[in-house]
Amino acid sequence: MSAAKQILFKLIRELSDSQGAEIIELISYLKSEKENEMFKDLELASESSIDFWNNEIDDEVWN
Repeated sequence: MSAAKQILFKLIRELSDSQGAEIIELISYLKSEKENEMFKDLELASESSIDFWNNEIDDEVWN
């Protein structure tokens, strides 16, 4: 186990129940922020691939 995780576990054991709930909220928030960043990257990648199809020739064939 890494030193950082060992320190975290030690600190968590010393927390009160209410502080533990706050830490859970913080960790959940940080995790969701990371997931949102990954989704934004995926969204940007898909937008760039859509631009490939945005041209008069494909529009004419589609119509």
